[in-house]
Amino acid sequence: MNITSQIKQPILIEMELFEKKFYESMSSKVALLNRITYYIVNRKGKQMRPMFVFLTAKMVSEGKVNERTYRGACVIELIHTATLVHDDVVDDSNRRRGFFSLNALWKNKIAVLVGDYLLSKGLLLSIDNGDFDLLRIISVAVREMSEGELLQIEKARRLDITEEVYYDIIRKKTATLIAACCALGAQSVIDDEVQVKNMHRFGELIGMAFQIKDDLFDYTDDAIGKPTGIDIKEQKMTLPLIHVLNTCTTKEKSWLINSIKNHNKDKKCVKEVIAFVKNNNGLAYAEQKMLQFQQEALQLLAHYPDSPFKEALILMVNYVIQRKI
Repeated sequence: MNITSQIKQPILIEMELFEKKFYESMSSKVALLNRITYYIVNRKGKQMRPMFVFLTAKMVSEGKVNERTYRGACVIELIHTATLVHDDVVDDSNRRRGFFSLNALWKNKIAVLVGDYLLSKGLLLSIDNGDFDLLRIISVAVREMSEGELLQIEKARRLDITEEVYYDIIRKKTATLIAACCALGAQSVIDDEVQVKNMHRFGELIGMAFQIKDDLFDYTDDAIGKPTGIDIKEQKMTLPLIHVLNTCTTKEKSWLINSIKNHNKDKKCVKEVIAFVKNNNGLAYAEQKMLQFQQEALQLLAHYPDSPFKEALILMVNYVIQRKI
């Protein structure tokens, strides 16, 4: 049994029912929309987000979930899917998880409209059922994701990013949605502000570790997830690079910035940058930070009684930093 199946094991029934409810939540009277949403459902990924919702809900409530939990998981997945559809348009990307993206099959205009449709379905699912507390958690996440993306675009142009700004970007861009999943899972089953905040922080820490792991893939030769050096080619500021830029000499810094700004399409030059980052402690430093986030996340689970749900969440935290893709 692979690790994702192990994590899913304690919530298999919930995940099956969730898939049915998720498909129903997208239904429309427009045939074209139904064709597209059917395609979306069939190219599903690992479904980490709904898994976080159900596992946290069951861990904090001794194994209970309710209709609010299912609705929350559906809303998160609707809004997450909407952002992915829009991202593919923005990035002019033709592929998503090995499948054609919506904009590749149906063109940009339709893809943008489908993203808007999914967003509105998510909002209405919460409003129609009076889940305003859950909607608030999700809406804050959507706002932060947009801010994080724009902050990254603004800062990447100048290449003078500090570590603090980097953490702010990844907290908003990546971690906020995982944090929302965990907070929402808890909020759907218990009325306890402290525990909800704890679960939000837990998700945030996992998200931070997840993004740093992604950064490290850019410097490894055996990464399956993305080709080596792609972040450098796209002038994306990753933690190993930021650390090295902030600790090397002025001369080295101007060489690095010049290489990334003006020679990022030159394979030899990208290789030199990767070697320089590796030799100047960039990877070791980023790995150490990733492990700090992982340990802090695990500490937040420590006071919960042992259960299959807690074990699955611990597996999830470890999977995030050990994954090969």
